[in-house]
Parts: sequence; structure tokens; C-alpha cells
Amino acid sequence: MISLALGVAIPSAAYAEVAITKPWARASILASRPGVAYFTLESDADDRLVGAATPVADEVTLHATEIDAAGVGRMVQIETLDLSAGESVTLTPGYMHLMLMGLSIKLVEGMTFPLTLRFETAGEITIDVPVLGVAAAGPERPAE
Repeated sequence: MISLALGVAIPSAAYAEVAITKPWARASILASRPGVAYFTLESDADDRLVGAATPVADEVTLHATEIDAAGVGRMVQIETLDLSAGESVTLTPGYMHLMLMGLSIKLVEGMTFPLTLRFETAGEITIDVPVLGVAAAGPERPAE
């Protein structure tokens, strides 16, 4: 009788690693008004941002600016954000942002708050978001 040993290769799961850089939020005028958060994402594999949460807001939604045929921009909610391997996606004023609805506190310049981003492959990643001034244009640009 001949014995045959078979080597079975079990593929390991491929998990994306997502880098989240330059996070920031604008100070809010009132706690009753929505806040906004911005950052840059880059993944080493195709992935998708599928949700976000923070203890300072009841709800976090992703919004983008859509330009209609007349050239008028309007904000639209999007459910997910696709990330292509090796390409950066930047959430920035006038383009895309996270809307922080139902703030539990006023966002004050100089504070930070935790934000958890949920990705389809990479899972949950929590970052600290610094709050800049009400008219801030980004972490490295002064207000205009």
C-alpha cells in the first residue's frame, strides 16, 4: 500500500491596512449645529469606508458635493466610500466631509475627540481629531 501525504495550503486572509492622516474638524458655533471632520485615507489594498462613529455626536454621515448641469453644487449623503489600493482620498471643505449630527458638546478650538472609522476589510480604526478654528481651511493652511 502506498501512502500519499497531501499538503493543503490554506490561504491566509488578506487584510487591508488603511493610513488615516491629517485629521481635523472645525470648531462649531453651537452644539445644536452639525460639526464636520476631514482627513486623508490611503489603503494598501482595495477597501471601503462603510461607517463612522464618535461619542461627541449621535450620528456621523459621509457627504460629498455634487455639481448639477447648471454648475450648482449641493451636498449629498453617500453610504460608502471606495478606496483603491495605493490611491489617496482626501475629505476636504467644498468636496467631501463627515457630518457630525446631534453634537453632545460644542466643538471648541484646541480640543480633540475620538472618531472611529469602520472599513469593510480593515475593520475599525479609531483616531483622535483635533479641532481647529471656526474658519479653518485645514491643518496646514490658515483661514482665508
